Amino acid sequence: MEKGNELIVLAQRIRAMSQTGLGYSHNEYEIERCRELIEISNRITALVSGVADRDIEACYHPVKEYVTPKVDVRAVVFNEKDEILLVREKADGRWSLPGGWADVGFTPKEVAVKETGEESGLDVRAERLLAVMDKRCHAHPASPFYIYKFFILCEILGGTFNETFDILDKGFFALDRLPPLSTDRILPEQIHLMDRLRRHPEAPVYLD
Repeated sequence: MEKGNELIVLAQRIRAMSQTGLGYSHNEYEIERCRELIEISNRITALVSGVADRDIEACYHPVKEYVTPKVDVRAVVFNEKDEILLVREKADGRWSLPGGWADVGFTPKEVAVKETGEESGLDVRAERLLAVMDKRCHAHPASPFYIYKFFILCEILGGTFNETFDILDKGFFALDRLPPLSTDRILPEQIHLMDRLRRHPEAPVYLD
């Protein structure tokens, strides 16, 4: 792991433990110490990422319970030409697998189907889980959140490409001609791994 990412992970752990402490502490001294540790976490994250302290703080909502990782669900969709479906994110102008944060009230398979429909217009059926990755174990840019990534293989049932406010474009791409990827969301080696896993249903789920 790169030193910057390692520092980010340490800052995330400090924040998580401090937020949990705020939820369980009744002593004013302990509460103040937890708040100061959160400020230290924000400062470390800001120094590594180049994002302002106040913007780091704005990424988080106050919590009163045990802090857990966020879950990112990505749909893995191939066509009959063995090309993979990618959508171009408005956030950074680069390409990723359809998907996003897991929604309360939806199973992981339902999230994969819903996000694919919303971002591409295609109707799909979620087939099986290919991988669960801890984002910090892979070469993604530093992130203020601690994230688990679910990759779910989906089969196309129908539909046509649509227009949506947060997606600039969408299309199918050969694996040797991938467009510029949004590396905060997906890495080229992850796409190639998904291709190998979907071709071998007997292989175990990749698990960090």
